[in-house]
Amino acid sequence: MSVTRANTLTATWASVSAAAVLSAAAIYPLLALLGSVAGGRARTELLAVAPTPLDLPVRGALGLWAREGVPLTLDWAARADPRLTGDPAIDRPLLDAWAAAQTGAPVPPFGFAVTDEDALVLAAALAVTADWADPFTDGVLRPASGPWAGRRLASLHRRGPGLTDLRCATTAAGPVTLLTVRGTGDVDVVLCTAGGTAPAPAVLAAAVETCTAAPVGRRGPGITAALVDADDPAPELVVKVPRFAASAAHDLLGAAEVFGLRAAAAPGLFPGISATPLRVAAAGVSLAAAFTGPGFHAAPVTPAPVVPMRPGPAEGTARALRVTVRFDEPFGYLAVHRPTGLVLMAGWVDTPEEAH
Repeated sequence: MSVTRANTLTATWASVSAAAVLSAAAIYPLLALLGSVAGGRARTELLAVAPTPLDLPVRGALGLWAREGVPLTLDWAARADPRLTGDPAIDRPLLDAWAAAQTGAPVPPFGFAVTDEDALVLAAALAVTADWADPFTDGVLRPASGPWAGRRLASLHRRGPGLTDLRCATTAAGPVTLLTVRGTGDVDVVLCTAGGTAPAPAVLAAAVETCTAAPVGRRGPGITAALVDADDPAPELVVKVPRFAASAAHDLLGAAEVFGLRAAAAPGLFPGISATPLRVAAAGVSLAAAFTGPGFHAAPVTPAPVVPMRPGPAEGTARALRVTVRFDEPFGYLAVHRPTGLVLMAGWVDTPEEAH
């Protein structure tokens, strides 16, 4: 139930913002927590988006900090770290250290400055990594057409047997090619392309909805096939994809209706937290991801989201089928937890790395 809801939130968010990187999985647990302690319309909206808790299958955490003297319920008083001061010089290193400890990765400075108006800060952190079961080698990709035509892109190439990881889906955005790059653990990365025939948000949303259900296929955007001389007659899959590093910062209140935060941003009650009227004064998430030869690595640039609560206001002897899939124009990607199908991160690549 919660995995389906979280993936629905990812698809909805992607359909309105095909950003370089986004992660509904990082946000969902915090929205579910807020919904469980909200009252009135804020509770209704939050629980419509995140009605049940989500146990993250990767490294992640929720943090809670409070100012001294804030009247919290007994439950939240026991859970909150009371060291919040309102002084950025003191609070920012505290939050930086928490983010690094929870993700296991170094992170740039915390992007939100706590002020003396903030009574409470909630934060979520998430780290996603995948080491490829079959690593890539470095190469150069020279697109002949499309937005990247004439550029020399730093790319990753791989050749191997079997076509089962190549899928083609018929979607509302048109035909979409999906390639699963398998990790050695429980996380895979799915690359997706529609060959430039549909808007990025529609393609990314369609990929989220079909990434685990699309049939194996040999025909789709970015795919070519040919019979070649080979020592082994088994079909062979060749993958060519640009290296990329992506980062993005999102203001969640800018699309408050997507995340169920519209009523929560107005002064109201969160009776599970405090008898004092509170509101969500800001909600943001900053994320970074990198697709490299050895694997995929992603972690919040800042803990995400941050929700301050303020008082209101070669030649061979056989012939073999060689299928080549090229991601040589803007494409999308998903980091997927294989056992559950939870989409941990998603994004759209417009600016691949140039070859030097």
